Amino acid sequence: MTITINTPALLFPAITLLLLAYTNRFLGVANLIRNLHKKHLEFPDQVIIIEQIQNLTSRVRLIKWMQICGVFSFVFCVLSMFMVFSDLSNFGNYTFGVSMLSLLISLLISLRELQISTRALEMELKDMRQF
Repeated sequence: MTITINTPALLFPAITLLLLAYTNRFLGVANLIRNLHKKHLEFPDQVIIIEQIQNLTSRVRLIKWMQICGVFSFVFCVLSMFMVFSDLSNFGNYTFGVSMLSLLISLLISLRELQISTRALEMELKDMRQF
């Protein structure tokens, strides 16, 4: 199957919006970490704070890899367009496939981060239900 230059171009808005969403997640987590740092300085032995710190550490790591895979997807998408433009359709097909695979990996990591994020909210709710 041969792709046209329009095929990888269709991914541009999707990948861009995905990277924007990942950046928003990162900024939200960074804000939570800053607030949690203040609480940790006040109450260093509180168990819920320690659990949240572990949770946020995992989330930051996953968000980093989500962004890396998203950027790789974008790079390979651009390379695919360049290959198709340069009449190297076979290489264009392969690079487009790598782009799609990178995007898929990014989305799967995002799913995992979402599960961890939900678990953090459940910890907060559990803590509030105890009172």
